[in-house]
This record gives sequence, structure tokens and C-alpha cells, in this order.
Amino acid sequence: MKVEAWVFGANAVFLGIVTPIYWIVSEDPTGTSALVMATGLAALVAFYLGFHGRRMDARPEDRKEAEIVEGAGELGFFPPYSWWPLWCALALSVCVLGVVFGWWLFLIGVAAGSMALTGWVFEYYRGEHAH
Repeated sequence: MKVEAWVFGANAVFLGIVTPIYWIVSEDPTGTSALVMATGLAALVAFYLGFHGRRMDARPEDRKEAEIVEGAGELGFFPPYSWWPLWCALALSVCVLGVVFGWWLFLIGVAAGSMALTGWVFEYYRGEHAH
């Protein structure tokens, strides 16, 4: 994780250098705010990865003398297809349209979104992919 920390740290330094230059050249408060937040986010991720990278045992990717076979094995759980993100996105779009056209449509979107989000969260507790 040390390499990842250096990558995000380099991004934070680059954005920290670019942000004041952008402010001087463009005087755009919106873009400058976005660059300041991006700098902070990159620095936060770099700090997190560096902090935990020093306390963890070295992964096979982090050691020069590691063998390829050391990285073999289960990598994690990757969920199969799911229709719930589609329904959550549609409910969110109804909520956004509700802000434009009327609060009654927003409330319908909130109701549909709560059902879709509940379905997405509890997807693996019932049905074909139940654990």
C-alpha cells in the first residue's frame, strides 16, 4: 500500500500546486473550490493508505522478492448481476424531477427509492443469491 500512498500523495502535491495558479489565472471560485476539495481528498487518501501501509504486513505486490504464487487464492466476493441499482437510479431521477415539477412527485420518488434501496441492501438475504 506504500506505492498507492505515494501515488495519491503525488496527486495531492500536484493539485496543491495547480490550485493557486488556477485561482490567479481564472479567478473562478467554483473551480478553485473543486480543486481545493480534490487536493484535500487526495491528501486524505494518501494519509490513510500510508498510515495503514506501515502497520500491515507487506502484501506480495509490495515485496520485490515475492513469487507470483503468493498472490493466488480467493480475492474476495464479487456479486452477480443485480437490477436494484437501476431501480435506485430511476427513483432518484423521479426525486430530481419532483423538485422541478412538484413536491408530490418528489414524495413518490422517495417512496420508490426507499423500497429500491431496501431491496438492494437485503438482496442477499432472500431469493436466488441468499446466503
